[in-house]
Amino acid sequence: MSSSNKTGSSPLIFILTGIPSLPTSSYWMALPLCCLYLLMLLGNCTLLWMIKTDHSLHTPMYYFLSMLSVADLGLSLSTLPTMLAIFWFESTSLRFEACIVQMYFIHSFSAIESGVLVAMAFDRFVAICYPLRYASVLTSSLIMKVGGAIFMRGICVVLPVALLIKNMPFCRPRVLSHSFCLHQDMLRLVCGDVRVNSLYGLTAVIVTKGLDSLTILLSYMMIIRAILSIVSQEAQAKAFSTCISHLCAVLIFYIPLIGLSIIHRFGKHLPPLTHTLLADAYLLVPPVLNPLVYSWKTKQIRRRLLRAGFHRGIHC
Repeated sequence: MSSSNKTGSSPLIFILTGIPSLPTSSYWMALPLCCLYLLMLLGNCTLLWMIKTDHSLHTPMYYFLSMLSVADLGLSLSTLPTMLAIFWFESTSLRFEACIVQMYFIHSFSAIESGVLVAMAFDRFVAICYPLRYASVLTSSLIMKVGGAIFMRGICVVLPVALLIKNMPFCRPRVLSHSFCLHQDMLRLVCGDVRVNSLYGLTAVIVTKGLDSLTILLSYMMIIRAILSIVSQEAQAKAFSTCISHLCAVLIFYIPLIGLSIIHRFGKHLPPLTHTLLADAYLLVPPVLNPLVYSWKTKQIRRRLLRAGFHRGIHC
């Protein structure tokens, strides 16, 4: 049985799913979720505040880090309303228009984050392979243009995905597999030919995350070659240590993404809980861990945090 979202008096409603085998209203699940969102907000807002107020952090690496924090905030805040509505208020229904908007923002910010990780890989490549030209290559003008291009790409590439699915008829029951709206999940409920949607969706993934991951891989191949050409082992270790935070951010972002893509294609026999946990990890783990990783591995940020804590202790 199908219904079109263009006609009919009643609005088109989707039913979101919490965690399989868990009651919809589960405070022991809602409380950790709130803590994760609070930690994400605190970590990313603190990073943005420090980068804005500390002039020693006004360098290309930290400008890109601030873009990563903005993408992380956008990605998390896109899922926040429905996640908390399900576990706090037992509200599992979502109108079609709201679902489309949420899907658009989730995929847009995900593409933006992937693009920022590429820009950060380029920053590390120039810093290690061409250190004397670093300041002349990565100028403020170039960083603004790169940032603008990354955000415009995320906005424009995902827009046709939302427009294509907007006019499709959907089958009943319209029950989604996650606590938020994803393109693959919504496409599964379409009653009609989805070849154009699937083809464009695959093209968008290849153009963004596919090319981005390949670019990051090539960047690190050249970085490793440059590091291995350094004679001093101490200098090698110091050069590689500047890349650890970025490598962690790349792994935190791409491992859940690759796992989720593989499971969507080949893991239909796996229990629903596996799909749910991987999707939640893909959208929640990077925004929470990225500020922690950069605060732990980056000396300037760590010193600034310690200094701020010291001053607060004196005032107390």
